[in-house]
Amino acid sequence: MDNWERPDTAGPGGTTTRIQDPWYDALASGWGEPAGTGLPPDPGPGPAERPRSAADIYLEVQRSPAFREVRSRYRRFVLPATAGFLGWYLAYLAAATAAPGLMARPVAGAVNVAMLACLGQFLTTFALTWAYTRHARVHRDRAALDLRWDTQQMTREAKR
Repeated sequence: MDNWERPDTAGPGGTTTRIQDPWYDALASGWGEPAGTGLPPDPGPGPAERPRSAADIYLEVQRSPAFREVRSRYRRFVLPATAGFLGWYLAYLAAATAAPGLMARPVAGAVNVAMLACLGQFLTTFALTWAYTRHARVHRDRAALDLRWDTQQMTREAKR
């Protein structure tokens, strides 16, 4: 935190007050203050040294082989799992509408094929959720965390 001498804050006896204020914005100084706050002018970046923006950093990470590998692992699991589950759900719907006699066939007491298929849908959902979280933990989480850490480091360095 810097100390700034502001000529407009002279205390008793004409002494200058030193302000330690993290919210004092050097860019906003001069609003209602006399000229010459004692702060050096900000030269800004030179024409040749354009700072990297966050968008540039994220595009660079997106093009990296590590990011492509994480996305590839994600797709290799999600696309077949989604297709399989959607196929199983559509088969259940088709059987319920096209073969009501089959779905109404009793299995045990009042439990029929339709009830078991419906229960199978719920069980499949839970199994797929477990498989997805396991796959993410085993195959993607470490690489994704490494990418996130690197991206945050590059963003911090760009802000300096």
